[in-house]
Amino acid sequence: MNVGRLHWSACRPPAGGAAAPGATPPDTALYVIGDIHGRCDLLQLIQRGIAIDAGMRRARRKVIVYLGDYLSRGIDARQVLDRVLEWRCEGCEIVTLKGNHEDMALRYLDGDLGAGRLWFDHGGLDALEHYGVDVIDRSARDEQSMEGLRLRFAAALPAPHLAFLRSLLISRREGGYYFVHAGVEPGLALAAQNAHDQMWIRQRFLESDQQHGATVVHGHSLAPAPQVMHNRIGIDTGAYLSGILTCLVLDGCERAFLQTGDDAPVRFPPLLGKIHAGV
Repeated sequence: MNVGRLHWSACRPPAGGAAAPGATPPDTALYVIGDIHGRCDLLQLIQRGIAIDAGMRRARRKVIVYLGDYLSRGIDARQVLDRVLEWRCEGCEIVTLKGNHEDMALRYLDGDLGAGRLWFDHGGLDALEHYGVDVIDRSARDEQSMEGLRLRFAAALPAPHLAFLRSLLISRREGGYYFVHAGVEPGLALAAQNAHDQMWIRQRFLESDQQHGATVVHGHSLAPAPQVMHNRIGIDTGAYLSGILTCLVLDGCERAFLQTGDDAPVRFPPLLGKIHAGV
């Protein structure tokens, strides 16, 4: 797949479905980036598109929100963290949320070998290798092996990367939207949500028809295309597998998707017509 292109598409609910309510704060545009998982190449494309679009928008305030899962799988997680730390878009605020993969990595670094084993079973060993940690036996899960790799990972992880991981937020509210990595516990007020659910929840949230007090924008649950439901918008399109990284663009009541990859649908909102598909 050629992933050297960006595409715009409309943000529509399923046929016959209701659109989720929600609007950004006044005079605010939001760019929400889904799970990256080590695909710095795709992240750079999305960032280029955001920079062009942000330069054309009239909104006074512009905010870029990363939904987490920078680590694991993909081509180079270390490069992703470098890029997120270094890249700034003129006039834009940056908000970085914590995904469950960052949660596992930090718990492992803090001595929770069980969290490390779970992480290794879901791409964590790739992240260690991206940081230059040699993994001789990828199947080893005994205490000695886990502790040895933990110490080597801690030594290899640059101090700015560790500080970044520890600084990640769990959620962010902007107007009628609530941004979080995984979702929320249905029936519980947003202010009462716990951190674990917001990084890890899946089926109870995905299958819920309840309104949550805001339209929840999330990643974590991979789907071949963005999921636009009456109470949530899911934007994890499996970048590390599909080559499609999704960014949800919100401005007032308007919504659109910016995506990488030739398989993404091509559709240019009028405001964005100046952005060539080959960006």
